[in-house]
Amino acid sequence: MESIATLYPENWKEYELIDTGNFEKLERFGEYITIRPEPQAIWSKKLTEKDWLEKAHVKFIGLSSSNGKWDFFKKMPENWEINYQHQQLNLNFNLALTKFKHVGIFPEQSVHWDFIFDRTSAIKKNVESPKVLNLFAYTGGSSLAAAAAGAEVYHVDSIKQVVSWANRNMESSKLKDIRWVVEDAVKFVKREIKRGKIYQGIILDPPAYGHGTDGEKWKLEDQINEMIFDVLTLLDKENHFFILNTYSLGFSSLIIENLMADNIKKSTLENILPKYGELYIPSTTNQKLPLGVYCRF
Repeated sequence: MESIATLYPENWKEYELIDTGNFEKLERFGEYITIRPEPQAIWSKKLTEKDWLEKAHVKFIGLSSSNGKWDFFKKMPENWEINYQHQQLNLNFNLALTKFKHVGIFPEQSVHWDFIFDRTSAIKKNVESPKVLNLFAYTGGSSLAAAAAGAEVYHVDSIKQVVSWANRNMESSKLKDIRWVVEDAVKFVKREIKRGKIYQGIILDPPAYGHGTDGEKWKLEDQINEMIFDVLTLLDKENHFFILNTYSLGFSSLIIENLMADNIKKSTLENILPKYGELYIPSTTNQKLPLGVYCRF
């Protein structure tokens, strides 16, 4: 029987969600504090507006649905680094104030980095050089975690700039030999199936909407079912791990459970006990900010 569980980052010294509300979030990345939009924070802030403005270094102001600008309240660099540690895992991330409100990292994903590192380390006892495929891989936190555990990592993303960003994170973390693939994830997976490739680990973290390198359109609800079936075809039957993560306002863990149950049944995988649930980050003001649903096994 499948289990449902919420997961959240713990003991990350260089990241803190301070407060949320009124469609915004107040976060600390290292020594710098940002105010960014957050569509799920429909409740009221616990701290006052004055508290927020006194704490923050910078605030993102949206100018359109796709870009905006940053208003500075205190002096801070536009590029800086933060560190993440979990047992033997030690990663460094290059952050930046982008015009898309992102800073280059999704902190809630750290619960998956821990899982990836631990699971890859366990698989390495049976498979000398485990292969891990990270699809829609963004700036590479999951890729770094797998590489740190000794995996041969294939990092796939259609945006060249974020792949370059991931490469800088690899270098800052003193890791090497991640294979960078700038390509449409759907096309890459189809080709790997034809080649008969097998991976011990697969991470699938698709956006709600996206575009491939040649303008291919990705829409989560239209394509995720086929994508899950395809990636399970690539998974090692005995030594494996799998993560599906989605951040979409319309998706619940029950939708993910239905998708996965159907596709696992169609696959040749056996004795799979997936865990389903929701990712969130607790604020220091005792709120829980939901940040996606997941399945992993």
